[in-house]
Amino acid sequence: MSSLQEKIYEKSPHFIQNCIVSVFNILAYKKRYSKKYKQFLEHYKNNQKLLTKEKLKELQKQKYREFIIYAKDNSEYYSEIFENIEYSEDLSNIEKLPIITKEVLRNNLSSIYTIDKSKGIISKTGGTTGKSLEVVYTYDDIQERFALLDNFRNNFGYRLGERTAWFSGKNLLTSTDVKKKRFWKTDYFYKVRYYSTFHIHGKYLKYYIENLITFKPLYMVGFPSTMYEIAKYGIANNIDFPANIIKAIFPTAETITEDIRTVLESYFKTNLYNQYASSEGAPFIIECENKKLHLELQSGVFEVLDSNNQPSSIGKLVVTSFTTHGTPLIRYDIGDQIELEINGVCSCGNNNPIVKEVLGRISDYIYSEEIGKINLGNISNALKGVKGIIKFQVQQDSIEHLLILVEKDKNVFKLKDEEIFLKNLRDRVGNSIGIEIQYVEEIPVEKSGKFRLIKNNIKDKIQN
Repeated sequence: MSSLQEKIYEKSPHFIQNCIVSVFNILAYKKRYSKKYKQFLEHYKNNQKLLTKEKLKELQKQKYREFIIYAKDNSEYYSEIFENIEYSEDLSNIEKLPIITKEVLRNNLSSIYTIDKSKGIISKTGGTTGKSLEVVYTYDDIQERFALLDNFRNNFGYRLGERTAWFSGKNLLTSTDVKKKRFWKTDYFYKVRYYSTFHIHGKYLKYYIENLITFKPLYMVGFPSTMYEIAKYGIANNIDFPANIIKAIFPTAETITEDIRTVLESYFKTNLYNQYASSEGAPFIIECENKKLHLELQSGVFEVLDSNNQPSSIGKLVVTSFTTHGTPLIRYDIGDQIELEINGVCSCGNNNPIVKEVLGRISDYIYSEEIGKINLGNISNALKGVKGIIKFQVQQDSIEHLLILVEKDKNVFKLKDEEIFLKNLRDRVGNSIGIEIQYVEEIPVEKSGKFRLIKNNIKDKIQN
């Protein structure tokens, strides 16, 4: 919204604010769901279980060739790169092209763009690990990306316009809302209720649960960390969530750990289906009904590389995305890491390669000279057997020391819980690194509304 629109919104009563949200979405969805959207959706719906792995790879090569030619012809930056490098348009020597880091992308955006920003749709990344990026999509890019996403969700019954609880970085609340313990706004037209991810505090969470029970969403979408806190609060306070309300949970933007999946599925009495993409346009990884993640080869090229940039089954993810014609991503180091399942076959009928695990952001690890890198999943499991910790965050500003911020429930948390928690941490990070636990009233989320369990600020000091 513009500053004038924000002022009007701020001064409006709750009902009018909901109407403004509804109108805003109607206008935004016109860009997403018009022109070629239905054509893209039909394409992916028909192809998802009909194509052999060989045919998928053939389609990937064809789309790669078309995308490379487009970038060469329309992007000043890539035109210069391709002029000075021996490369092939058939994917055979993609490794000849340079890997583009976030910093390289950020510093060269104006020459990478293929269209003027006024002629496309701007997307800003959350910037949880640094500065935000501003990429521009063509209208076809946006429609194809939403077709890919909707085709995934449609597999589990979701349709646009069905009652949905959405937890994202939209900061829509006013001080009046907080005073009235009202932490949501509603799109009346599409039946979406947006719940704030900026007010996830123990004193407010019962209002979220009460409203979710009243609203009866068929689907929950958004930041899993927010839904996780709500579920944990419900479990800790014996607030039962009714069965047979929510058909599926679709998390976005954050890594799913085993604990997060277990808590969400057990409390909300439904299944969680994961997918991976990014605001700047990464190709898609989607979960099937068998709870297996699949690369979507029709959406891009996925390279998994080790610390020497050699192909590996586990390592950093470097992507070339076919739905980024406005800001071409070619061999882009997305900052995440995954592990492939070698020679895995899934009975769901989707013949795309299987991902064993999305390990999350490369920065989402703690480094101990005694142990090495300890990933987010291991750190999150430090709560096993611990009662009374609402939330914690690990901050690392030096190789020798960890700062652990902890929100605790004073009525439940005991000294023995601290001892178990500390032992669990020691089991994971070793005995040589210093650990300082600091109890705080609240651990804030990022500006994007996301919560970061790990904040590693020493990446430049760690030898890979």
